[in-house]
Amino acid sequence: MDILILGGTAFVGRELATQALARGHAVTCLARGESGAVAAGATLITADRSRPDAYAAVPDQDWDAVFEVSWQPGFVRSALDAFADKAKHWTYISSGNAYEKFDTPGADESAPLRAATDQDVADRELYGEAKVACELASIDAVGDRLVIARAGLIGGPGDASDRGGAWVARAARAPEEPLLVPDTPDLATSIIDVRDLASWLLDCAESGRSGTFDAVGPMVPFGEWIALVREVGGHTGPVVLAPQEWLEAQEVGQYMGPDSLAMWLTEPGYEGWSSRSGQAALAAGLTHRPRAELLRDTLAWERELGLDRERKAGLSPERERELIKSLPN
Repeated sequence: MDILILGGTAFVGRELATQALARGHAVTCLARGESGAVAAGATLITADRSRPDAYAAVPDQDWDAVFEVSWQPGFVRSALDAFADKAKHWTYISSGNAYEKFDTPGADESAPLRAATDQDVADRELYGEAKVACELASIDAVGDRLVIARAGLIGGPGDASDRGGAWVARAARAPEEPLLVPDTPDLATSIIDVRDLASWLLDCAESGRSGTFDAVGPMVPFGEWIALVREVGGHTGPVVLAPQEWLEAQEVGQYMGPDSLAMWLTEPGYEGWSSRSGQAALAAGLTHRPRAELLRDTLAWERELGLDRERKAGLSPERERELIKSLPN
């Protein structure tokens, strides 16, 4: 196939390009080129999508598949204007943030969405509303040739958010030191490996599949995730359980961000955040590699970056020790 990736130099886009090339497809990536190099063998067209001439250098040809990752409605609409009539298949990688509520475990694609923003360029606070606007624009332009993949938390090698690798990196960084763990063993966690997501999206494009899917990882209870993290990371030190209410009172960051407890989310109204059904995507061929394999490969990538580096997610060593020291007996 001739594939056009609108992006292609960072995480999901680069994984798509890498796997597409391995399958023998020809890949063109349109990006600013600031997030890194394209996969070896791909063609990079350097362009700023905020400019009127952003697509001028793209060859005037038909495309077997187009993949769009942007969350800015203006970018998505302009790309659809330029390529919708030339694309046999279109994939829009959306987000679970498109949903209006997250309070129902097991919810599926029929759940209500947020109201779409009318802005061409949206602030981060309107991320979910912007994703909905991008979905609607895609449906209007290529609805019968379209896959919308509402991705959950994406992890695996290359995850620059640090969320998916925070716990296993911590286990490996200080394997004999006490590990602070929220005492919420039944809390849901979910992460989809970027490699599994990219493989499935390429399968959909190759087969001409259309539809809207929650592309989420399997739900794993928090206690099981920590046990697996310790096994893969080689953690043999004590586990220090901290009550949920105490951690909340200490204003410990949740889910993401510096000095946070990654993948841990107890805010009321988010009971279903990490436990969406995902059955439609599974029925459409999405498969998940074993969680231990995901963690092993993520840890190998974390080691390359350095386990002692400053992180975008997860507790710093200083904050973790401080919390353990102040934890009531």
